[in-house]
Amino acid sequence: MHRLADYIHYLFSSDKEFRRKLRRILGFYPREVSVYREALMHRSLNYHRQGNQKKDNERLEYLGDAIIEAVVSDILYHQFPGKKEGFLTSVRSKIVQRSSLNRLAKETGLVDLIQSTHINRTHNSFIPGNAFEALVGAIYLDRGYAWCYRFFKHRLIGKHIDLKQVAKEDDNFKSKLIEWSQKTQFAVVFELVDENTVGTNSPTFRSRVCIEGMEFGSGFGYSKKESQQLAAKEAMRHIRKKDEVYRKAVEHFDARTAPVATPTEEVQEQIPEASSEPIETSTAEA
Repeated sequence: MHRLADYIHYLFSSDKEFRRKLRRILGFYPREVSVYREALMHRSLNYHRQGNQKKDNERLEYLGDAIIEAVVSDILYHQFPGKKEGFLTSVRSKIVQRSSLNRLAKETGLVDLIQSTHINRTHNSFIPGNAFEALVGAIYLDRGYAWCYRFFKHRLIGKHIDLKQVAKEDDNFKSKLIEWSQKTQFAVVFELVDENTVGTNSPTFRSRVCIEGMEFGSGFGYSKKESQQLAAKEAMRHIRKKDEVYRKAVEHFDARTAPVATPTEEVQEQIPEASSEPIETSTAEA
C-alpha cells in the first residue's frame, strides 16, 4: 500500500527525473525530495537559505556517518555470529572508510547526481564519499532506520560489498610494516613530504617511508593516513620481493648493527704478551 502511494505521488510530481534516478539507487521512491537534494549539494555551490544560513550536505554527512556505522555494525553482528569484537570492528572499519564509501558512490551512480563546482569531483576522494554519507542521512530523515538497514542489506551487500571477501582482506599495510620492523629491528620512519591544504576544499598529502635511511615507498592521498598506507604498501612489496632496494637496506642494517670493539679492547690487542723469562736486574756497586 505504501509503495503504491509512493508511486502515485511520483506520477504527479514535477521532478520525475530526479526521483527516478534516486529510485534506481535506493530501490524506492523518495518522499521528502528536498532532503535528498540537500544531501547532494556540496558546499562549493555556496547556496544560502534565508538569513544567510549555508545550505549544503555537511549536516546530513554528520548524521549519515553515525547511521552507517550503526547499520554496518548491526549487519555484521548478525552475519558473523560468535565472532569477537576485534574482528567485527576491523571488518566494519574497512566498509566505512573513506575509500570504500567513495567507491560505493561511484558504483551506485550517486556521483553523477552530486551538485558541485569541482569539475573533477569523480577523482576527489572526499566529495563522493561525503555525499554517500549525506544520502544515508537523508534516507534516515525521510524513512527511518529500518529503510537505511534495508538499503544496505538489499542494495549494497552482495552486489557492491562482499562481506566474506572484506573479512579476509588485511589492508593495514602501515601496521604490518611496523610489526615487521619491531621483529627485525630495522629502522622505519614515515615522513610527510608534501601537504596542500590552502585554497582547496579537499587537502592532499604525500608521504614516504624510509627503511634504514632509504626510501622504500611513497604515497599520495586525500588524508595523511591514506598517503602513509599507500607508501607502506609499496614498501611491503619491496620486502616481499627481497629486491635490490631491500638488499641495500640489509647491508646498511648489517653495517649499523655490527659489533664494534671498545677502545680498551683495541689497546689490549696492541700490548705484547708478558715474557715468562726472568728479568735481569743490576745493582750499583757500593
